[in-house]
Amino acid sequence: MFGIGTTEILVILVVALIVLGPKSLPKVARTLGKGLAEFRRVSTDFQRTINTEIALDEHEKEKKAAEKKIFGDENSKAEAKSSPETAEAQPVQEPTGNLAVAPDNAEPQPAAEPVASTKTEKEPA
Repeated sequence: MFGIGTTEILVILVVALIVLGPKSLPKVARTLGKGLAEFRRVSTDFQRTINTEIALDEHEKEKKAAEKKIFGDENSKAEAKSSPETAEAQPVQEPTGNLAVAPDNAEPQPAAEPVASTKTEKEPA
């Protein structure tokens, strides 16, 4: 542990006993143990978070590489069309008229009229 042998630990304990006294030594040891446990917990949590982020980043890179390998240039062209820089240059076409969605071979037909409410309001007398 920390490169300290048993003889060094015994010397440290004897010096601590002399300096702190036998009554306060258990309190100091308990506080020191709690502090070290908290440090280890935070250190482990931090390391776990870093490893998770690295694994997630590698997964995203592998996913992009696989998509690029499968779709080739088609995917990169689609990304170029949908990028914000090119979106400003291309006009957005808004739907015109009140048309329902129909198959490609069918003629456009008007959408259904809105359904009237079944509630009848009473007119004030």
